[in-house]
Amino acid sequence: MPTAATQLTITVNGETKTFALPMTVEALIQQLGMGGRAVAVEVNRELVPRKAHAATLLKEGDQLEIVTLVGGG
Repeated sequence: MPTAATQLTITVNGETKTFALPMTVEALIQQLGMGGRAVAVEVNRELVPRKAHAATLLKEGDQLEIVTLVGGG
């Protein structure tokens, strides 16, 4: 059974979720089934540039907003 030391509880789009540690923004996007899509990610109200997704480690209690981008006109 995972312990608190191996788990991470964060809020994603208003929903509390628990994941295994370590977790990056990129890994979270993959785990949520959004890999390969154009997404914008905010962590604690700060936009995380796409090029930083792989290097941005999530921490206990982080608040994320993830939106998919849709082209059109």
